[in-house]
Amino acid sequence: MNKAQLIEAVAKTTKVTKVDAEMVLNSALDAIKKSVKKGEDVTLIGFGTFTKTKRKARSGRNPQTGKEIKIPAMTVPKFRAGREFKDALK
Repeated sequence: MNKAQLIEAVAKTTKVTKVDAEMVLNSALDAIKKSVKKGEDVTLIGFGTFTKTKRKARSGRNPQTGKEIKIPAMTVPKFRAGREFKDALK
């Protein structure tokens, strides 16, 4: 499912227009991004938690040449699925 399909599904189940559903979805995603960027965890009970984590610097290999390269430390987003979400997949 892509973003357009998600918007269509939300619009259908909530009986609002696709434009309104898109505005709500975009607003929710922006709020999640801003909170995680600040370092705040976003927890949606039953769905999961979005967090910000630091990844250590490490060495890797260029797959085309096999040459060793250094991968710098960076901050990345992380998602941990909640129990209800995991159980729904069983």
